[in-house]
Amino acid sequence: MAKSKKSSNGKKKQQQPSFIQAIGLKDIFGNDIINFFAGLLLLCVSVLMILSFVSYFVTGPGDQSLVLDLRPGEWLNTDKQFTNAIGSIGALTSHFLISRCFGLAAFFVPILCALLGLRLMKVYDVNVVKMFFIVAFLMIWVSVFFSAFFTNYWGDVFEDAVFLPGGDHGEAIRQAIENIIGFPGLISVLVVTALAFLTYVSSETIRYVRMIVNPSLYKLPKVKFKITNNSEQSKDNAEVTSHIVDDDLDDQNYLPDPETFDNPETQKVTFTVNGEPLTPPDFVVDHSLSTNNDDANHIPDLTVNQAEEIKPADGNKVPDLNTPINHKEPFVKYKYPVLDLLKTYDDDGKPYINMEEQKANSDRIHQALNDFGVEVSSISATVGPTITLYEITLGPGVRISKIRNLSDDLALSLHALGVRIIAPMPGKGTVGIEVPNKKKNIVSMESILNSEDFQKTKMALPLALGKTITNQVFMVDLAKLPHLLVAGATGQGKSVGLNAIITSLLYKKHPNELKFVLIDPKKVEFSVYHKIENHFMAKLEEEDDAIITDVKKVVKTLNSLCKLMDTRYDLLKMAGTRNIKEYNEKFLNHKLRLVDGHDYMPYIVVIIDEFGDLIMTAGKEVELPIARIAQLARAVGIHMVIATQRPTTTIITGNIKANFPGRMAFRTSQSNDSKIILDRPGANQLIGKGDMLILDGADPVRVQCAFVDTPEIERIAEYISTQPGPVEPLELPEPPMEDGEAGSAAVDLSNLDPLFDQAAHSVVSSGQGSTSMIQRQFSIGYNRAGRLMDQLEKCGVVGPAKGSKPREVLVQDIMQLDTMLQGLHSNSTTTAF
Repeated sequence: MAKSKKSSNGKKKQQQPSFIQAIGLKDIFGNDIINFFAGLLLLCVSVLMILSFVSYFVTGPGDQSLVLDLRPGEWLNTDKQFTNAIGSIGALTSHFLISRCFGLAAFFVPILCALLGLRLMKVYDVNVVKMFFIVAFLMIWVSVFFSAFFTNYWGDVFEDAVFLPGGDHGEAIRQAIENIIGFPGLISVLVVTALAFLTYVSSETIRYVRMIVNPSLYKLPKVKFKITNNSEQSKDNAEVTSHIVDDDLDDQNYLPDPETFDNPETQKVTFTVNGEPLTPPDFVVDHSLSTNNDDANHIPDLTVNQAEEIKPADGNKVPDLNTPINHKEPFVKYKYPVLDLLKTYDDDGKPYINMEEQKANSDRIHQALNDFGVEVSSISATVGPTITLYEITLGPGVRISKIRNLSDDLALSLHALGVRIIAPMPGKGTVGIEVPNKKKNIVSMESILNSEDFQKTKMALPLALGKTITNQVFMVDLAKLPHLLVAGATGQGKSVGLNAIITSLLYKKHPNELKFVLIDPKKVEFSVYHKIENHFMAKLEEEDDAIITDVKKVVKTLNSLCKLMDTRYDLLKMAGTRNIKEYNEKFLNHKLRLVDGHDYMPYIVVIIDEFGDLIMTAGKEVELPIARIAQLARAVGIHMVIATQRPTTTIITGNIKANFPGRMAFRTSQSNDSKIILDRPGANQLIGKGDMLILDGADPVRVQCAFVDTPEIERIAEYISTQPGPVEPLELPEPPMEDGEAGSAAVDLSNLDPLFDQAAHSVVSSGQGSTSMIQRQFSIGYNRAGRLMDQLEKCGVVGPAKGSKPREVLVQDIMQLDTMLQGLHSNSTTTAF
């Protein structure tokens, strides 16, 4: 950004730097160097404090008289009266913190200072607030504890001690508590507060307390294995037995460590029961069996055949409920796109300032306004990438209405393509006149994504769109907009704007965090993204291509999104949360049960190009689901971006405008088109080539859109496709069927899914039936799992759906299920015959 000012007498004024700026102390507290040395200073203070405390144990009695009767000037220690290793400051500090306050617990003070210093130096990432509360509690608790248990013996051990082990603070609290509830009550208070503190530090404390009180709750029966290894001359098979054993058996009789089975010389075995292979292949012992019932504890003898090596089953690992779920799993090695994939330009981000051009424009503006009777006091210029903003201070008594309609006249005087007048400037006592630069700078996508604003943003869905007139990066959060309408005449940069939206999201989000639904009636705008469909896209199961180009499929997809929105709202209601952010936070912290259908929710961004063609073709079939999603889907993380090159009232209806508060207007051919998009003129005065007005609040902001070319997008898509990620797009739920389709989509019991029997056994064994459970257990799509659940309902295995709750299982046990399946398959065979 560059500014030049010119007063009415023609003299230029240059803004002088302030004293703070001149000496380099601007933004001192955000300076990394200042923070480093402040941390280093705290670290030195903590070391000196510890030295003074240690020295106080020896020199305290000698310095006591000086400390208690300190005269003016004695603290300077000119006569070396203080014998503390850190001098008078060390003696005074030690006396106050150790004797008057916390006793031996005062050592926690330098520890806290050291941790804070390391945090400022960025050596360790310490949670300062949590650490402060921990240290403060320990200091108070230890002070009282030492006062309660060591005061009576302190004088015998340290005859010359000038302080109590718990300090005056600990002694005062101890006496106060003992006076009220006695010494047993004091012990109870110390024990309860200690347990509460340990529980705050780790929730495992409660489990250990229970285990101490009743060890039998956590006593697990052990399994004894007796393995007879085969040699080349031995029998083909060997005997392996397994049964519950007592704790007093020798450890050598137990199953060898897992490392033993990794030895290539170890015999390769597989477990079988009565000659039949064990399923699943992992041998799992139920530790819930009672050790008092021999029949219940009996496990049949196992035969060992030379087949495959035994390996521990990962599925049997118990998750650590104290560690939040990593939502990036299992693709934790996914690498975000690098900036080297984007093109840079020589003049990128450096606006060209032609002082002769600025002076000439200022003179012409001043002369033109004088010709129309508008008195000007001063003019200042702000040079941007493609536009220069001239801020004009009007003379006394000049009405703003005189200048509002002079844009065409000023454009004629300046020989400019288009001039836009902002009267008045929001929050300022000036009038703004935006004039295109003769030499325009390209705003590359690389300069936007490489900016500190984008790198450090905490936005949920950051859209880095370009640079303002002041050369600042302009970003908005799509999650807060929550929907965006993009419009403008053909060839004015609308497609580049959509690519900038997609690119900024790809550079910031993980495949598990975001999914796109791309709708492209022209069939060519989004085809460049086909390589990332597995990583970042969502589609219906029966669709071959994730990028939707058929209008009929568009309607079905939008209805599917409406169904997904309703399902997510049911999950939010069941979880007791209000939005996707709260829901995902609960899920990641193990506060939601997977068996209830809960799962991590990615954001879904629906981008529709050529919205006008859809409205002309499908009309209300498209508009109604879009309006419903726009009205309700914000809380569940579904956001829409629709674009059109025909901003007319038949395309952008009142219903659409009311639900799309975010607007991005490129150049339009008429003032009426601008009013339809922005509810005000202005877009018709833009210069094209990415020049746009963005409305996300009260007043629109002029932005030069970031330029990202097709080869850059191809490189980004190619890079993402090589990263670990999902092997198929996210499957959207099957949309509700029309009345005419219901009969044809009825469940056909003669054509059951191949997984039907396994799914039935799984549901009956678990006692719960839900589509999401079947989907996870058998690693199939949501739609196939839904059809399986419909078939189970039709056959009487489960009851009807109950919203987001699991279905009721109608079959009582596996024996009843097997009888039912046998009859079902017999009937199907007879019918087929």
